[in-house]
Amino acid sequence: MTEVLHNGKFIGTVHDPKEVITQFKEERRKGKISSEINISYNEKSDDLLIESTKGRVTRPLIVVKDSKPLLTQKHIEQLEKGEITYSDLILQGVIEYVDAGEEENALVSFKEEEITDKHTHLELLPLAMVGLATSLVPFGNFNASTRLNAGSKNQKQALGFYAANYLVRMDMDVNLLHSPQIPIVTSVTHTISDYEKHPAGQNIIVAVMSFDGYNMEDAIVINQGSIQRGLARSTYYRPEIAAELRYQGGLIDEISIPDKEVRGYRSEQDYRYLEEDGIIFPEAQVTEGDVIIGKSSPPRFLSSLDEYNLTQSQRRESSTAMKHGERGTIDFVMITENEEGNKLVQVRLRDQRIPEIGDKFTSRHGQKGVVGLIVPQNDMPFSANGITPDLLFNPHGIPSRMTISHLVELVGGKVGALSGRYIDGTTFTSENEVDLRKELQSRGFRDDGTETMYNGRTGEMFSAKIFVGNMYYLKLKHMVANKLHSRARGPIQLLTRQPTEGRAKEGGLRLGEMEKDTFVAHGASLLLKDRFDSDKTVVPVCEECGLIAIHDEFKNRSYCSVCGDNTVITNIELSYAFKLMLDELKTLGIYPKLTLEDRY
Repeated sequence: MTEVLHNGKFIGTVHDPKEVITQFKEERRKGKISSEINISYNEKSDDLLIESTKGRVTRPLIVVKDSKPLLTQKHIEQLEKGEITYSDLILQGVIEYVDAGEEENALVSFKEEEITDKHTHLELLPLAMVGLATSLVPFGNFNASTRLNAGSKNQKQALGFYAANYLVRMDMDVNLLHSPQIPIVTSVTHTISDYEKHPAGQNIIVAVMSFDGYNMEDAIVINQGSIQRGLARSTYYRPEIAAELRYQGGLIDEISIPDKEVRGYRSEQDYRYLEEDGIIFPEAQVTEGDVIIGKSSPPRFLSSLDEYNLTQSQRRESSTAMKHGERGTIDFVMITENEEGNKLVQVRLRDQRIPEIGDKFTSRHGQKGVVGLIVPQNDMPFSANGITPDLLFNPHGIPSRMTISHLVELVGGKVGALSGRYIDGTTFTSENEVDLRKELQSRGFRDDGTETMYNGRTGEMFSAKIFVGNMYYLKLKHMVANKLHSRARGPIQLLTRQPTEGRAKEGGLRLGEMEKDTFVAHGASLLLKDRFDSDKTVVPVCEECGLIAIHDEFKNRSYCSVCGDNTVITNIELSYAFKLMLDELKTLGIYPKLTLEDRY
């Protein structure tokens, strides 16, 4: 007897599991059983599994019976006329949803012509096996699966035209590409998803060649002339928000230019852009430290008597200012109310981002790289027709990654540009590469996509033919302007007295064991004395008991809390984090004794 499990729970047994499955599927195709319930048989464990749990991934397939798909030409005509809908096909049992368990016992055909007597299902569209972003990758079937995944992920990080009403929105951290374009090499998904309404890249001319080693290890070389003509320019928008909060005792924040009596008053220079209402004006050019919204708050801790005190105690400064390393232009100022009815001020900043060394670019095939050099146009290589590439791509990116579609797109884009048409690069059903090459040859170019190129600096002809064509490139949101960070001395944490962490907090750059080795290898080991004392502190230690003693600043005396005054106390240098660890050991009841020896 075969055990029957429903969502993992035993519900009974059956004699002939295969017959049960056949009947179950027939009833489901008639619409008597929900199309969301799946059944499968595991021969190894002799279990019949019925699944109806939430969150399963199921996919639609056309049912094949007697080597023929149930979807006929008549169905397609009815769909086109609107006489039936997709849901009717599911109710009629023409299309069924298959989950991972049922897929194990199914043989799915890619195309109708390939159906044999063993096939159970037919793909609606071979493209349906990949997701939305992945289906936007042209010629995806020429790529390794890992690169297809990378291409899919990279497209999600690309800058583009995300919303048409961006001017009246207050979104966190958004980028807008200035002149986005639709790709020349498209897929069917570009049409279905209305890609022309939210494009995220630009068609550029790419030459596959190295350039003085500046594009080694995935880096790219960009034509300065292209940047000056507006290639990959974008604007970065970020909002700053301040609200008048209410506190206990009827006290409230005040948005205005803070008085000089306010605790924590900055300087008149910092408040120079604020108007009478304490808010900055649009189109002001601001840099780090400039106050955008002036605000003062009541004191943090009020005693019970202070609440009844008529003379208002000193307020504190709580303005919104530009963060460390930021700059930009005030784009938009909005004054409104929040849910509690308190005044709310929102200010949007904008900053133009022009491509620079360190910015990240990618094709749609996971071939990402950062700008290694920006070359003046007259130094760039050029073709016999006088075409100068916008970008130079390193040939070493191809062999190990096997992104053949990257090369096919170059040829396809070249054909599309010359013929003035869009090229269909839909995965599995794309235009034939052989046909593209013939069309390219008919346009007066070599069919393999290569051209004779000349050195822009010497005018000499390159002995090798250079592979060059049109390609859709994306600028990613990872820009060096958002990541550039350095510091000398600066803020420290309260607990460990070590530098703060992260770029936003003006944090320090951690030097690890391996970084230390590089300094030693360079013969700069004395530099480590400076590097490894970010929390250097001087503490008094009792030589008798080896515990950290106490130094009284006012009486200018040191004493030990265990041994008293009659003991030798010596000041030593150590890391504050180590002193903190000794204190934590004491709280566990462990006695950390320091034994001091003379240094010399």
